[in-house]
Amino acid sequence: MRIDLHTHSTASDGTDTPAELVANAAAAGLDVVALTDHDTVGGHQQAIDALPEGLTLVTGAELSCRVDGVGMHLLAYLFDPADAELERARELVRDDRVPRAQEMVRKLRALDVPITWEQVARIAGDGSVGRPHVAAALVELGVVPTVSDAFTPDWLGNGGRAYAEKHEFDPFEAVRLVKAAGGVAVFAHPGAVKRGAVVPESTIAALAEAGLDGIEVDHMDHDEPTRARLRGLARELGLLTTGSSDYHGSRKTVELGACTTDPEIYGEITRRATGAFPVPGAGGAVRR
Repeated sequence: MRIDLHTHSTASDGTDTPAELVANAAAAGLDVVALTDHDTVGGHQQAIDALPEGLTLVTGAELSCRVDGVGMHLLAYLFDPADAELERARELVRDDRVPRAQEMVRKLRALDVPITWEQVARIAGDGSVGRPHVAAALVELGVVPTVSDAFTPDWLGNGGRAYAEKHEFDPFEAVRLVKAAGGVAVFAHPGAVKRGAVVPESTIAALAEAGLDGIEVDHMDHDEPTRARLRGLARELGLLTTGSSDYHGSRKTVELGACTTDPEIYGEITRRATGAFPVPGAGGAVRR
């Protein structure tokens, strides 16, 4: 089985629609794909309706968090999308996305970058606007060669010249909410140092005590020494280890299935989840 547990669609900052995403996942030879758009479940139903036979969809979201001034992302899998407390918390984060992106545009213009809000809004379309849309505008303008090159201290990286804060989850509260909604919580790309500061291992240990289920180890932003260190930490803390592409369509160079999750780990994730079922075949309800 080939299992990719971290992808994005046009419901947030990917370039594939949810329907295109599942079609492309099947064409890439995946057996299981998770749709984990930023702070939203808005693409789930379209993905379910278009789901090809032979491909299983794991519903999820990537939650924006911050602890001790350091940003981090939490992958939430198979939670009940109708859970009112988690939905209210996600809505607070989503509502702050537009003002935050507008502030980044203002800072970039102060740096003599000829970016406009209209350009960013066009790139975002109906998606949940975020830094990758601002980064894509910088690529369009020739300021940086790729979206990844925009995520540096010179531009949009954490604490960078054009970085702007936004409302984010406390990760301990996020873990609590995800677990209360029947979901499984995995720390996304915890060693991605090129994006900026990362949370210390002591915080990961505290999150594990608070109910964190796993950490994403095999990821394009982790070199081999980082992956080895994270595997050792996961063994120490009794955490699951996942792998995934963090696919964003044409916005990044990574391909679907570039990194994958062991089928035994996937099985354990589905066993722990009580909020939703993986969806097989050509559609169906996600709620238990």
